[in-house]
Amino acid sequence: MASNRLTSKELAERWNISTETLRYWRWNATGPLYVKMNGVIIYRLEDVEQFEKDHLRRHTADNVLVNGVEGKMGM
Repeated sequence: MASNRLTSKELAERWNISTETLRYWRWNATGPLYVKMNGVIIYRLEDVEQFEKDHLRRHTADNVLVNGVEGKMGM
């Protein structure tokens, strides 16, 4: 796999979450952007890093912007 692309398994390992969590986030449209071609899910590293930046916090009660709207994020 190219170094600027991640499979679901690679992203799950990066974040220490399950691939099922990523699948749920795709279904729920709450995770990072992804590409689906011929049934294969690929995450671009630039989108993963942007998602990480968008979810930085100093405190667990910090608000985040979700689709341009400030609010609490639940996982």
